[in-house]
Amino acid sequence: MIKLPRYGKLRSIKAGFKRKCPSCEQGKIFAGYLRLENQCPHCAAPIGEISADDFPPYLTILFVGHLVVPALLLVEINYHPPLFFQMIFWPTLAMVLSLCLLPVLKGAVVGFMWSLGIKGDEQH
Repeated sequence: MIKLPRYGKLRSIKAGFKRKCPSCEQGKIFAGYLRLENQCPHCAAPIGEISADDFPPYLTILFVGHLVVPALLLVEINYHPPLFFQMIFWPTLAMVLSLCLLPVLKGAVVGFMWSLGIKGDEQH
């Protein structure tokens, strides 16, 4: 069996943010929007074995909530826009941010898990 390199946590997370393989930093780790490749197309690292589960959506909700809610409050306090505008704009903004951040954060979580050498199926 070939020993694949494991870099430091920050380097692996950075590669994951770019949606690149945390082992070689070259190949793409996603086969679709959120589905991981079984293996890295460049170095054959077994990326598909990693199961990030619920952590990427949790991080996405955390980040989007901390971006949208303060912005909503600032706009409401300072500008008092019509209710119709707010009912359309803020949910749309939250949805777009969520859809953009989710694959990036999943890549970062996969990179972090790769750097630790865990797959996500470990028993406590």
